Amino acid sequence: MPSPPRVTHDDDRKIDTSPATEPSPSRQDPEKTTTGQDSSERAPTELPPNGGYGWVNSSYGVFLSYYLDNNYYAGATARDFAFVGGLSISQALLISPLATTTTRLYGTNVTLLIGVFLETVALIGASFAHKIWHLFLSQGVCFGLGMGFLFVGSVGVVPQWFTTKRSLANGIATAGSGIGGLMYSLATNAMIQSLGIGWAFRILGILAVTVNTVCALLMKDRNKRIGANQSAFDYTMFKRLEFLLVLGWGFFSMLGYIVLLFSLPSYATSIGLSPKQGSIVGALLNLGQGLGRPIVGMVSDNAGRINIAGSL
Repeated sequence: MPSPPRVTHDDDRKIDTSPATEPSPSRQDPEKTTTGQDSSERAPTELPPNGGYGWVNSSYGVFLSYYLDNNYYAGATARDFAFVGGLSISQALLISPLATTTTRLYGTNVTLLIGVFLETVALIGASFAHKIWHLFLSQGVCFGLGMGFLFVGSVGVVPQWFTTKRSLANGIATAGSGIGGLMYSLATNAMIQSLGIGWAFRILGILAVTVNTVCALLMKDRNKRIGANQSAFDYTMFKRLEFLLVLGWGFFSMLGYIVLLFSLPSYATSIGLSPKQGSIVGALLNLGQGLGRPIVGMVSDNAGRINIAGSL
């Protein structure tokens, strides 16, 4: 991949394309400054290369539908099963400060591998669950913690590689959760019907450890090059009105999104559809995300991210 353009300190948008007057026999590390240089003469900061490496829990609704239709755990109520899904999401967000600290101290790859381990343990553990509290600990707490490490470790990587078309890049990256959710919804229902819920969990666990380990090892960030601020928690942000508004927007958006994502297959069966048809309904929701997110990203690059988020 060719060397990315560099910017001067005077203007963070001005690209320095002038040739070097004294070429060096060896290429210098862009992250290091020359010994003895004055601070005003330090090597300019790299711009993201706008490409290169940067281009490179949706099935719970199906499980929820099966739990409710078959009374799988004796004595468990519909609220208990709904709590499992909510618990996993809450743990993923609550673990964010620790995951951020892990990324700062040990790097993105280690953070992701911790998430892979926790998710795999959660899925395999859930396959042997016989009581509802087993499910709280496995599919709820442990899976949520793993999801948090995976999400926090990876969510900031793609934007680091782009300055232009950043929203489109994010849209393409996040479209993977929609396409993956489509496949997982259909495959999970098929596995439950043919192999049973235990083996469905185990197969998902094997897939998680295989695919996610490969992705975790290949992931490459630019945290050091861009000087990313990876503070575990910054309470001063609560003094900024714009942050509180974005926080409120995220709260209500997530509230509607998660409820729909988790309950749609179960609702489909409650109105007379078969479990297979319910999984198809959930799959179509995920398909909409897979197709829509790149489009929303592309429009956001042109019309503005806040404008599009507010209009939606």
